[in-house]
This record gives sequence, structure tokens and C-alpha cells, in this order.
Amino acid sequence: MNNLSIKELCLQMARKAKEASQLLALVRSDAKDRWLQRSAEAIEQNVPPILQENARDIEGAEKAGLTSAMIDRLRLTPARLRAAATGLRQVAGLPDPIGRVRDGHVRPNGLEIQKVAVPLGVIFFLYESRPNVTLDAAALCVKSGNAVILRGGKEAIYSNTILHRLLSDALRVSGLPADAVQLVPTLDREAVGHFLKLNDYIDLAIPRGGESLIRRVAEEAKMPVLKHYLGNCHVYVDRAADLDMAEKIVVNAKCQRPGVCNAMESLLVHAEVAERFIPRIGAVLSEKGVELRGCAATRNYLLFAKPATEADYAAEYCDLILSIKVVPNLDAAITHVNHYGSKHTDAIVTTDLSAAQRFTQSVDSAAVVVNASTRFNDGFELGLGAEIGISTDKFHARGPCGLEELTSYKYVVIGTGQVRE
Repeated sequence: MNNLSIKELCLQMARKAKEASQLLALVRSDAKDRWLQRSAEAIEQNVPPILQENARDIEGAEKAGLTSAMIDRLRLTPARLRAAATGLRQVAGLPDPIGRVRDGHVRPNGLEIQKVAVPLGVIFFLYESRPNVTLDAAALCVKSGNAVILRGGKEAIYSNTILHRLLSDALRVSGLPADAVQLVPTLDREAVGHFLKLNDYIDLAIPRGGESLIRRVAEEAKMPVLKHYLGNCHVYVDRAADLDMAEKIVVNAKCQRPGVCNAMESLLVHAEVAERFIPRIGAVLSEKGVELRGCAATRNYLLFAKPATEADYAAEYCDLILSIKVVPNLDAAITHVNHYGSKHTDAIVTTDLSAAQRFTQSVDSAAVVVNASTRFNDGFELGLGAEIGISTDKFHARGPCGLEELTSYKYVVIGTGQVRE
């Protein structure tokens, strides 16, 4: 840290980011896209050293006793790196939002009014595990004209460091501001507190991780915060559900990657199909190692299920654990989701169009899914190229936050000499 105190280090990084953001706001789209393409190539050409550094993180995580789900979030593989490179190229192929006229009109006095998209400025991004997020965040911020300060978790320090080095090298080669993407070099938690006070330089904080991290940032930040606290996602199997489809969706939503925020944590089943569906899905999930916790009605069909508590229905397990509840009707399912859910992602499986419409209109979540897995609430899967997070807020941005969500706007007023009377 060049003998700087942590406070001085944070201030210096924030100042550099501010200067970089002012330069980046003027950079042409093709220059940003070339950086993204070069970054993707660098990832593909450096798979062995990246995996070597990731292995050091995995070893440390295992020694620290992290859960298997947390280690899965941390692990990089050749396939995941290929997907990350594809994501960078997909962002390069997206339209640049900066400078786009969102709306415009001409006043009776001849003034031309334009509402023009502009960068937010500097983003302080805090995240845990998942080193591929380093690439997603940098790509989206730079493409949308923002400088970013990255603060990853200690469990991913080696992976994040090598990925950041590759991004920085590509910035220099591409002629972009070197400080547009910075990685906080210290893991001292004190640094987070200092950054959160620097609202003169940092325009937005985005925490992506556990609830304790997000609550700390929301409480201490002097700048706006884009956040989601929990990913308590539901799948509701309606009485008109195709049960083959429901089984496929439930297994995917719970088991594909149980440690991520859009994995299903709670299953609701209409009473009219409970006797046919719960024993069936219980057997499949048990074979896959899922621990089941259910209401009294559920346990009538699954004798091995543990009793579910109020805490279970509100929990984000991030693990192979699932709560199950039998509900008497659609309204009860909606009430349960809105009461216990985290406004993240909730799904209904049904062939009844009116039930689907009622569910999508009444469930107050960032994404409501019909006849598909909750796992699709993801920037890449929704065609955004990547995401910097999934917001459960309603102000500024909601759901997967891609390029558009990392911009603001200004009014440009063009006249021919008009003065106000």
C-alpha cells in the first residue's frame, strides 16, 4: 500500500476513480468494445494460471470450513471461464447506452428538449465469492461509462487479483483510463467503512453478498445503495400444473446451483395436487441430497421430512435444504410469497392462464416467472449480457442490473436565443 494508511489509500483510489470516470464518459463506444474483446481474449488465453490462482482460494476456503455451496460459488472451471469470456463479448455487442436520447420534444417557443443517458460516475462494488463477478462488474461499469472500485472477499483474493490484472493490462493496451477499474488491495474491513464515507467521489455503492454485508453497507453508506438482502425464492405448483413440468422446474430451481440467490428456497403446492406431487418430488429431491422441511400436511406425505418453522419459510439457505408448504388455493400462495419472500424471484407452474395472470399481477417481486425455473432471473439469461447484481429495491433499478441500470440522465435544452418572459 506504499506506506499509506488505509484511510489515505481509500481516498487516493476514490480520487483516481473520479478522474477516470470523467475521462471515460467521453470515450467512444468502439474503444470500450475493443477493451471488452481484448479482455475476453485474455481470459481465454490465461485459463491455466487463472485456475491455478483459483485453486489457492479453494484450498483456503476448504481449510476455513466453508460450505460446499459456498465453495461452488468460489470455484472457477474452464467452462465457467469460457462463459465469462462469452459474457464480455456479449456486453461488447450491446448498444452503448451513453448519449442515447431517451425522450425528446419541442416546446411551443421552439426550445428542443432532450433527455440524454449519462453515466452514474463512480461505483463502489463489494462482493463475496464468485470471482467471475469481477469480470461482469468491470464490463458493465466501463461499457456504461462508469469507473468502478472492486472490493472482493478474502476467500477469492488470488482469483480476483489475477482477473483484475488481465483487465488492467487490456485497459492500457486499449488506451482507456487505467484507473477505470481498481481492485482494493487490502482485505481490512476498515477500508469498507472509509469508502462508504466518500460520497464526494463515489456515486453509488453496490453490495453483493450475504445479508450482514448488505445491511452494513446500507447503514453506513453516505451515497445511494443498490441492494438485495435475501434471495428467498418460491415455486408454486398450482392445481392446474403439468406435474411433469413442475418436477423438472422444481429440481432445476433447487439443485442446479443451490448456493446462488435465484435458487428456489421454498416450494408451495396446491392442496388438490399435493397427494400426487409431494411424494413424487420428495423422492426425487431426496435422491439428490436435498433436506426437506415441511408443514404438517407435507409430512403426511413425506414421513422423513423435518417440521418446518416460521424461520424456515423466511430462510435463504443457499444450500440443499428446502421448505415445503401445502396451500389451499392460489390466494394463499400469493399471501405466503408476499409475506415470507424477499421480493427477488418467484414462479408459478400452471396451465391456467387466469391463475398465471393473477400470480404475476399480485406477487410483489423483482421477477415473476410462469412455467420456468427461478434460475432464469439472471442478466445473461435475460439477454442483458451480464449483471452487476439483482436489485429488490423499487427506486432507480429493479431486477438484474445491466447497462441501462448503471446510467442516469440529464436534460439537454437547445435554443435559438429564447429568453424566459
